[in-house]
Amino acid sequence: MTYEQLIDIRRALHRIPELGFQEYKTQAFLLDYLKSLPNERVEIKSWKTGIFVKINGINPAKTIGYRADIDGLPITEETGFEFQSEHIGQMHACGHDFHMTIALGILTHFARNPIDDDLLFIFQPAEEGPGGAEPMLQSTEMKQWKPDMITALHISPDLPVGSIATKPGLLFANTSELYVDLKGKGGHAAYPHTTQDMVVAACSLVTQLQSIVARNVDPLDSAVVTIGKIAGGTVQNIIAERARIEGTIRTLSVESMKKVKERIEALVHGVEIGYNCEAVIDYGAMYHQVFNEEQLTDEFIEFVNDDPHTKFILCKEAMTGEDFGYMLADIPGFMFWLGVESEYGLHHAKLQPNEEAIIKAVSLMCNYITFKANQG
Repeated sequence: MTYEQLIDIRRALHRIPELGFQEYKTQAFLLDYLKSLPNERVEIKSWKTGIFVKINGINPAKTIGYRADIDGLPITEETGFEFQSEHIGQMHACGHDFHMTIALGILTHFARNPIDDDLLFIFQPAEEGPGGAEPMLQSTEMKQWKPDMITALHISPDLPVGSIATKPGLLFANTSELYVDLKGKGGHAAYPHTTQDMVVAACSLVTQLQSIVARNVDPLDSAVVTIGKIAGGTVQNIIAERARIEGTIRTLSVESMKKVKERIEALVHGVEIGYNCEAVIDYGAMYHQVFNEEQLTDEFIEFVNDDPHTKFILCKEAMTGEDFGYMLADIPGFMFWLGVESEYGLHHAKLQPNEEAIIKAVSLMCNYITFKANQG
């Protein structure tokens, strides 16, 4: 594929971002493109709003997997692009339009230039939530075509175009959403003694939650408990009967995630007693840590270092969440950052990744997959 063809695909996908398990236009676009490719060795299976694509090798000894996520975010775009989102309140603000385009570029190359090994391309819905990797991993299609190794990339606005960053072992954190609903007794603001005020209870709980990392997590470990939203009440002179807090938990170990949740549950129970109310906790979407298999990652790093057109950066682990971690827990492989050099970061309404990174990623990964196939 030419650079211009890849850019056209990226911009077409950028126009139609859709939320998790609602990627109907995206799936249709991908299927239309896939059906235009030589089909002698290509098999396609739909799964919900996702897609599995197998390219049968000439003399397969193994199956190499490649995953791209396809959903967008509930963000109103502010880039001013001529090709900006046509879906109000939805945007590809995490680079999944890049991820899909790169995957199509790699897939197209091998559909036209088959190699010995089988290849499996996975277009996965709902990475941003509620999570598509875990159920896709358990699907009949995956069990039938399960790869022997798997890889994926994520764009990084902080890194220059032409750079790749990763590390063996832990790359991304364990993550969990956090929702707490509080129910008390509402009433007139002039008679607070007859009520149980859930705005006060919610504010107290938020303050207490901030003590967890400082006082319950090993200082040599890392964790985050962030509350991003509080909702409660109706007007200024009515004491709120209900309140809700929404946040996120991130840890660098499974053990710390368990400890943090145990502490949250204890504090919430204390608020129930102290404020004479009822509370319900919902952890929402929970993602497993992204843990790169060391031998494969070291080998990939060596491969990138030998590429004169790519700069390798050994990065640190990040508190970013990615449900690709579920696939890596079951299949050996790795994830890496792709430099796209944007002034604005991930999940920002003005994210503007540099499109030159697309062709560089396609070239690199075509060469890498060929290298892996030649290993036998």
